[in-house]
Amino acid sequence: MGEERIRSTEVRVFIFLFLFLNFLYLVTSSGRVRTMDEVIVDYQAESLVTRGSTAVPQAVAAGMYYGKLDRTGSPQAPYGAGQAVLVAPWHLLGRLARMVTPGIPAQAQDIALDAVVTGSSATFAALAGAMVFLLLAQMGTNAGAALTASLLVALSTPLFAYSSWFFSEPLAAAILLAAAWALFGITAETPISLPRASLAGLLLGLALWVRPAHALALPVFLLAILVRERGRGIRAAAAVAAVAGVFGAAYLLRNQALFGSFFDFGYPAAAEGGKRLNSFETPLSTGLAGFLFSPGKSLFLFALPLLLAMPGVVRLARRNRGLAVIAGLTPVVYVLFYARYTQWEGGYCYGPRYLLPVIPLLALGLGPMLEEGGGSVRRLAVFLGAAGFLVQVIGMSTSFLEDQAGGAYYDEHWNYRMSYDPLVSQSLRLLHYLSSGTPAPIGRGFDRWFVFLSKAGVARGTIVAGLLFEICCAVFFALRLRSALRALGRT
Repeated sequence: MGEERIRSTEVRVFIFLFLFLNFLYLVTSSGRVRTMDEVIVDYQAESLVTRGSTAVPQAVAAGMYYGKLDRTGSPQAPYGAGQAVLVAPWHLLGRLARMVTPGIPAQAQDIALDAVVTGSSATFAALAGAMVFLLLAQMGTNAGAALTASLLVALSTPLFAYSSWFFSEPLAAAILLAAAWALFGITAETPISLPRASLAGLLLGLALWVRPAHALALPVFLLAILVRERGRGIRAAAAVAAVAGVFGAAYLLRNQALFGSFFDFGYPAAAEGGKRLNSFETPLSTGLAGFLFSPGKSLFLFALPLLLAMPGVVRLARRNRGLAVIAGLTPVVYVLFYARYTQWEGGYCYGPRYLLPVIPLLALGLGPMLEEGGGSVRRLAVFLGAAGFLVQVIGMSTSFLEDQAGGAYYDEHWNYRMSYDPLVSQSLRLLHYLSSGTPAPIGRGFDRWFVFLSKAGVARGTIVAGLLFEICCAVFFALRLRSALRALGRT
């Protein structure tokens, strides 16, 4: 009975933490859809809601198309419909909100809709941050260490920055963490049941439909099951593989139906400047140097708490070997894969975008480090957390696209410049806008939704009401979170 009460209270903490982070992220959201990857998925969701199709003729009309014509001549996105399907409710909510909300002029209708759709990233990022707590707590980490680890991930890694933009990576991070929880959010003595394995397979299959590259995680998860369960894990591993395999087979059939080949994913042969993006022409040493040491893409510069999490993976292995395999090996697989990818930098983006889905997995090592470490570990965690928070704020305060589109990011051949340093350039840009008495035009300056919508002509009263609602909800759920934590401490 006591164990059931503890689990129930942990779930309450998880729910209130998720809601607190969700509204906090909504306050800090950019509310903007601007890069090609964001625009294409936005149009996918619009097409699904309005026409029941994944084709994106709107992108062609807007001159923002990236993809390939299918066998009927319809323009298709080069991604599965996973993210578009999951954000469709936000699209419906946005369409309703712009109909009933006063103060939105005709020229701002689509911009207001995009602000709501972008809010989906806040929800997915909040879910990922809260899942770190639930996973650590339900495998036996004390609540204080689990919550601290969760907040470090939520506020001091790129999960915070990407909560404000409409990329797929926050969703992928939440899905991978949920799959890890399905398999390993249990005590060390509890075997993985077939329902849990099937749920993990469903989640990993869903990740494929968000971006097919997330197939990289599946063999690591299967290995983790076998490491944890040994011989008795064969049935669970087979269940994960079978369920995820159904999703994978369906994706290949989608390719065949649309493009006439199981292995044609719909990517165009070339993009900007005729450069082939979806190939593996980057020397491994170049990609690794970029992900580890460059000022614009270093994993450890943009996710500073990982410096403390990495040694924690060894301690995690003493508690749950399977989870340690996922935390330690999945990031390695993603780094090695994307280090060879031609567009390894992730296109126009802030920090190591493609690695975001595995950052929270590696950060699970924070749990045992914080629980078992002494005062020096906690002081280091505070320092890394504060510095990491500052890194995210720099990237969120002004537009990374404004900073990168002027030639500092790519050279004339569309090759990433290793010297690009957004922490310097965006800090200088922020100082410029803080000291300038001239309002920046729309799309420039401070990169928050309430600034953006104000420049678009939305009534100030409408913006203030929305901002106050989000702030009040964040405060309310922060108070409920504190009460739930106190109750957990008494159980």
